[in-house]
Amino acid sequence: MTFLLDVNVLIALIDPGHVAHDDAHHWFASTGRNAWATCPITENGVVRIVGNPKYPNFPGSPALVMEIVGKLRSLPGHCFWPDDVSLVGSGNVASAKILTSAQVTDTYLLALAKVHGGQLATFDRKLSTAAVTQGNSALHLITAK
Repeated sequence: MTFLLDVNVLIALIDPGHVAHDDAHHWFASTGRNAWATCPITENGVVRIVGNPKYPNFPGSPALVMEIVGKLRSLPGHCFWPDDVSLVGSGNVASAKILTSAQVTDTYLLALAKVHGGQLATFDRKLSTAAVTQGNSALHLITAK
């Protein structure tokens, strides 16, 4: 099983001050490290959030954050999934079940994981799987201690 790491999981892995840093590292060491993925949306999300000077543990410019993401990608077990799924016209997505714009990215990442035969790894307990056909099977909730 390959796990697509969502933005919060990636940030928790690279930011020692993140509230879920230890949980992310524990999960990654025990479960995720053998087969894990990123995609343009998750990588760009990390760069956008962590590269913002208002981010609490701002390490520097977006260029520096891109280097950090690049180092993370060089770890064993990583694969890169291109954004090769569309919510529009997808047989895996019931568009009528996307109720708010806030659900779009999560639904997309869940659909991407499903299409690639993996699971979306997240801390987000409120993520709705309703819009993706058999979405529950493509979701992996990481336990926080």
